[in-house]
Amino acid sequence: MAGKSYGYYRFVIFAAMYVGYTLYYFNRKTFSFVMPSVMEEIDLDKDDLGLITSSQSAAYAISKFVSGVLSDQMSARWLFSSGLLLVGVVNVVFSWSSTVALFAGLWFLNGLAQGLGWPPCGKVLRKWFEPSQFGTWWAVLSTSMNLAGGLGPIVAALMALSYDWRTTLALSGSVCVVTSVGCLLLIKNEPSDVGLPNIEPGPKKGKRGSPSEDSTLAELLLSPYLWVLSTGYLVVFGVKTCCTDWGQLFLIQERGQSTFVGSSYMSALEVGGLVGSIAAGFLSDRAVARVGLSQYGNPRHALLLSMMAGMSASMYLFRATVTSSSPKLWILILGAVFGFCSYGPIALFGVIANESAPSNLCGTSHAIVALMANVGGFLAGLPFSTIAKHYSWGTAFWVAELMCAASTVAFFFLRNIRTKMGRLPKKVD
Repeated sequence: MAGKSYGYYRFVIFAAMYVGYTLYYFNRKTFSFVMPSVMEEIDLDKDDLGLITSSQSAAYAISKFVSGVLSDQMSARWLFSSGLLLVGVVNVVFSWSSTVALFAGLWFLNGLAQGLGWPPCGKVLRKWFEPSQFGTWWAVLSTSMNLAGGLGPIVAALMALSYDWRTTLALSGSVCVVTSVGCLLLIKNEPSDVGLPNIEPGPKKGKRGSPSEDSTLAELLLSPYLWVLSTGYLVVFGVKTCCTDWGQLFLIQERGQSTFVGSSYMSALEVGGLVGSIAAGFLSDRAVARVGLSQYGNPRHALLLSMMAGMSASMYLFRATVTSSSPKLWILILGAVFGFCSYGPIALFGVIANESAPSNLCGTSHAIVALMANVGGFLAGLPFSTIAKHYSWGTAFWVAELMCAASTVAFFFLRNIRTKMGRLPKKVD
């Protein structure tokens, strides 16, 4: 009976988070989806469009870090639901606006609200699923972004046939508001909230009633493994962003490929990434189920290292073998392989950062490594394009390839360090 109860709540909670995060992501991109229609009504130049989209990106990076810390201090379901509510309200108000200043200000608020979405999901997943299931469900939940990103333009285009852009944003925002109420009612922070035993045992209480084995933030920050993960995530996310942002230009400008081939490469990369995320979660969970988690090393490391090596190899082949006469199929295969090998580690770094941290600081741990990933994404922008400007796209990709290979080698030698972050129980010490 208890098994059925866990199964029921897991299904309901996961479904609520999946639908909720799909709406989070869809409403993060609504301005991009309706941008052509907006430009027909309101005179916006490229600088205006850049200001609006950049304001959201900056706010999102800040908010996601803050939200990770907050998820350790307050109810995850309230954080997730309130963020979705705010996203919906911002989209509705955006549909009433007509000036660049209001657009940028509201989209900045949207970015702040967007950051409240993912960290609570990681917290809830850790509380409701066994360590040997955690990676799989983390990866499956992340496909909500692929779903929203893939279907979003189609939904927006179909709505444009019957409604103007203001109605589209107002409707999508209203759906968010209604769904946020449903998420608040359906999501439960942990099994004990519904009378079931917690999967993860709570810390023992000290004499004054406070948890005696809770780690402090200082102890987390002094864990070398946190910074090993952060550095690896920075490199992997930065290299992935280099390929997704500049790979198409490299193919067209330096390898003489058509725009169609460049677009097809990007699509193949995203499809490979979707498969890679799920495969990484599922296969690494199998490894955890076989040997379990320990204080040193992590069963997910072998798959993580294999995929990072695959990233380096596929980048080398992409840079060294593609010419103007290369078969289209070969280019698509390289894109799919790179997507598979890059999105897999991105999922695994998040999972490992969460599960290796103390229960009371798992959100903070993920927030720190995710912030470092955002730094990598920034370095893949202007610094990377500056190298390409002064030398070539090939040279810039060569630098990214070296960084990825060096990070893989360094991670290999550090794979067996202490991976349990924070304070160890006294009997283990």
